[in-house]
Amino acid sequence: MAVLAVALAAGGAALAAENGDGAAGQAAIQGQRIFSAGHSFHVFMPNILSQIAASAGIENHRQIGVQSIGGSRVIQHWDLAEDKNRVKPALASGEVDVLTLSPIYLPDEGIEKLASYALEHRPDCRILVQEFWLPFDVYAPDYKQKRPDSVDRNSRTAKELRAISAPYFASMDAHVKELNEKFGKPAVRVVPVGQAVIALREKIIAGEAPGIKEQEELFTDAIGHATAPLKVLVAYCHYAVIYGRSPEGLPMPQALRQSDYANEDLNRLLQKLAWQAACEHPLSGVK
Repeated sequence: MAVLAVALAAGGAALAAENGDGAAGQAAIQGQRIFSAGHSFHVFMPNILSQIAASAGIENHRQIGVQSIGGSRVIQHWDLAEDKNRVKPALASGEVDVLTLSPIYLPDEGIEKLASYALEHRPDCRILVQEFWLPFDVYAPDYKQKRPDSVDRNSRTAKELRAISAPYFASMDAHVKELNEKFGKPAVRVVPVGQAVIALREKIIAGEAPGIKEQEELFTDAIGHATAPLKVLVAYCHYAVIYGRSPEGLPMPQALRQSDYANEDLNRLLQKLAWQAACEHPLSGVK
């Protein structure tokens, strides 16, 4: 009976994500048990997501674990030695409702391997693949071997950013579609962080992002590690996809409140952009 109850709770949350249930149905949504494996553009997200879920009144949201490998492809998380690997035992337990991953460029066979393993032990597990913003603001799968001499993010237009990111977005979508066809169900979802970031940068360019004057303020370095507003946007995107509900109206997370960007209008903008990106992406599972 306990197993059945867990399955029904997870199924209800997944259905809510599919249908984008409104406020009337939100009280019934149960917290999800999540494991996250990724690199430094991703692993800050779980802690902020937990704060958001708590502020939304979602009971029993639980981060089972995080496996962090700097600059990693997903296959590195699969190949990690048994005595260090945390994601495989978590998935084998059957307790993971949602697995979040953050590939860099494709191909990356680790996505399919971990997704297959997750579904083997939990058939209704959802695997979320995070799109990201491009390192150094260029589409360069070989960026680790040849890094740009300089990065001028402030000179970019939204049109340029979309054009530069298009091959990456297309490769991600194609791979997720291929995997879902193989699994025979929409088990793998896209968290459209990259597209939400472009939307935010467009707002900054237009002078419509309260408290942020330049695009560079979203990043701590040339490669593109995130500052507080970007980190919170990433977490809002995951919240939207995992729970199928808008983060709009929720309190400001600690990560933003304790930063130089503690601005309620900015928080509302981040919430709006995250929900918009989730609703507009056909592979997010949010309708």
